[in-house]
Amino acid sequence: MASAYLRDELLCSICLSTYTDPVMLRCGHNFCRVCIDRVLDTQDESGVYSCPECREEFQERPALMRNINLHNVAERFLITQQEQEEITGICCTYCVDSPVPAVRSCLHCEASLCDKHLRSHSKSPEHVLSDPSTSLEKRKCSVHKKILEYYCTEDAACICVSCSLAGEHRGHRVELLDEASQKKEKLRNVLQKLITKREETEERVRNMEERRRKAQEKAAGEAERVTALCTDIRRRVDDLEKKVLSEISRQEKEESLSLSALIHQLEIKKDELSRKMRHIEELCNMTDPLTVLQESDTGDLCDPEEEGGDEDTGGHDKQPHDGDDLDVAVISHTLHTLCEVISGIRSGIYVEGPADILLDVNTADNNLLISDDLKTATWTKKEQKRPETAERFQYNQVMSRRGFTSGQHYWDVEGRRSGGWSVGMCYPSIDRRGDGSYIGDNNKSWSLWRYNNQYLVRHDSKEIRLPDKISSDRVRIYLDYEAGKLSFYELCDPIRHLHTFTATFSEPLHAALCVWHCSIKILGGSRQGDRNQTFDC
Repeated sequence: MASAYLRDELLCSICLSTYTDPVMLRCGHNFCRVCIDRVLDTQDESGVYSCPECREEFQERPALMRNINLHNVAERFLITQQEQEEITGICCTYCVDSPVPAVRSCLHCEASLCDKHLRSHSKSPEHVLSDPSTSLEKRKCSVHKKILEYYCTEDAACICVSCSLAGEHRGHRVELLDEASQKKEKLRNVLQKLITKREETEERVRNMEERRRKAQEKAAGEAERVTALCTDIRRRVDDLEKKVLSEISRQEKEESLSLSALIHQLEIKKDELSRKMRHIEELCNMTDPLTVLQESDTGDLCDPEEEGGDEDTGGHDKQPHDGDDLDVAVISHTLHTLCEVISGIRSGIYVEGPADILLDVNTADNNLLISDDLKTATWTKKEQKRPETAERFQYNQVMSRRGFTSGQHYWDVEGRRSGGWSVGMCYPSIDRRGDGSYIGDNNKSWSLWRYNNQYLVRHDSKEIRLPDKISSDRVRIYLDYEAGKLSFYELCDPIRHLHTFTATFSEPLHAALCVWHCSIKILGGSRQGDRNQTFDC
């Protein structure tokens, strides 16, 4: 009974364990140094300190006075208690030969116990229990042979009560092992979070490297394709040059032969005329008129201009040619192919033909008139009597039926100079009502706006005014879904790039039109097999 009473007097009212390095407040109450320090630390924020036992308040943090006598009594009691428990622990050896397995080990008793013999040891806080597989020697201080119950934060070492009270760790800040292990668990959690973040970072690095590899492969493929295209163009130009030069040479040779024959005939004609001229001159020089009149071939000496023609030459009045007889039309027609090749060179890269865009009447505002071919949207004052549905736009807008989820596509539009219009693309989840439903005024759409002879682009209510003036009524919209690019071009000569949006698309993209006091028309759109079109990128 005396032993039980003494143990109660040696219990700290905070941790309910035997005093460890006991200290005393001015009110006379004693506590473990670690326990009272922790309590006072929690009271620092309020600025008012009080005794956990009697609630006496102190204006300043109270000084802790070490109770040496109580310390010695507590230490002696612990040693005596340990000796007694080590003797009583022999009863646990009854289970050594028993088939009942030990469930825990008592560090004070240095024995592994079954559930039956563990009950009495579990009731006392001094009996520290551990898994039966734990080595008991490793859980005891190598110097004092006592249980390692504390953790010295200054030396980062596990210590026993004697190390804390009289050993080399005396006066150091210590924590109970359970509290230290909780910090260790927190560190494990932090470590796990860091591991997860590192794995996420490594995954992002792998994704970036994969994207870089794909970009390099795509660039190499495009370079190879362009090289092949240019090689083909050079071959076609060379073949065309040979063909045109051959045609010119053929026509020149043919014309030259024709002219040579005509020249020969004219030379004969000239010699004949010279002969007649000399004969006439001889007749003119004769003094005897009878001789002249009796000349037998005077009929051949008639005026050349009065003769009906020359049978030998086929008409001596035919004039020599000056080269105009080259068939320039044939040469021009052949060179037309060269114009197509040059257009291909100026155009750049081949892409798939124009997308077949049809407007969805079910999304059209009731002030938009949609043509029968679903290609033209016209603003009208007369409201169309279409049913009000959730998918219909409240304002002057309409979406396409078709949406794109992959690939490269383009489509062209033509708008009137009067009024204003906007073209672009949007997700099907775009709001259909309210001011934020205009294409470009939200994060689900991208648009090119035209008004007052100027362009601007909009996305998520952010706009960029383009400096160049409008020179054409036609605009091209180009989509590269995988690359996350949406580009706008003005179809002038040469074609002019206006702006490119970059994004990571997460939904199908539909074409979208917005019209004020005018109309806008989608051009072309019928697929022609695998035929490719070209334009500047």
